[in-house]
Amino acid sequence: MSFIRPEARDALWQWREVLAAALMFLLGLKWAFSSAGFTAISGWALVATGLVTAVIGAQRMRFRRGTGGPGVVQVDEGQIAYFGPLTGGAVAASELERLALDHTSKPPHWLLEQPGQPPLAIPVNAEGYEALFDVFAALPGLKTERMLAELRRRGPHQVVIWERAASRPEHQRLH
Repeated sequence: MSFIRPEARDALWQWREVLAAALMFLLGLKWAFSSAGFTAISGWALVATGLVTAVIGAQRMRFRRGTGGPGVVQVDEGQIAYFGPLTGGAVAASELERLALDHTSKPPHWLLEQPGQPPLAIPVNAEGYEALFDVFAALPGLKTERMLAELRRRGPHQVVIWERAASRPEHQRLH
């Protein structure tokens, strides 16, 4: 038996990293100002860790799009697999050439392109989609804040979020 309403539990779960970071920050401040020596130094380290965790947690929270989308995403040892009701496939994270966001699909889809294969389209709210954040954040040169801004924005077209080798002239920029 749960004493918390399901809606409140879901809201707390969405903010879980930020709440944990706030607790770390507050505990670190308490140790830093009420102790001396090693405990005070540990407190300041906990304050710094809490701040970093809060930034990462806020980014993860902005990446979350709800659940109930079609299909299931699995990430296993750098292999991104999507099992959908109509389509599916797998892409190696190390072989990704381009990551795009297609707002024309309902719901919007991530498009992952690998040489020699058709693009893999993954709904932004597919089951297990949260694992994609870590994969995308590890792509060299990807700007996480830009990705999150494009995820919130609506538009009538596809937006290239990241590409390994530029397929356009150097003087033309991505969005």
